[in-house]
Amino acid sequence: MRDAIVTPRYISRAPLLAARRIGDEIMIMSARESTLFGLNETGAILWEAADGVTPLDQIVRERICAQFDVEEQAALRDAEEIVRELAERGLVRVSDAPIPEAEAVP
Repeated sequence: MRDAIVTPRYISRAPLLAARRIGDEIMIMSARESTLFGLNETGAILWEAADGVTPLDQIVRERICAQFDVEEQAALRDAEEIVRELAERGLVRVSDAPIPEAEAVP
């Protein structure tokens, strides 16, 4: 059986957010909602790597799997769940194509 062709997914941080690293975690403040969100170490890695041009699977392979003793497919499933939750809260944007630099948030 052939592996299914997977479309790369790209993530970028949404605008109008303030974030600060505290130890291994990141705290994010949404100005629009006046809400505070906390990301654990894995979420923090995804947040910092969310440049809009690096595919999610590459972020997982090069940053998460390199740092933690975890199988790549399991790590990718977990990362996709974190990204889905962040997108639902309006903290990241997700696309099947690179997100142009003009739309990405520094």
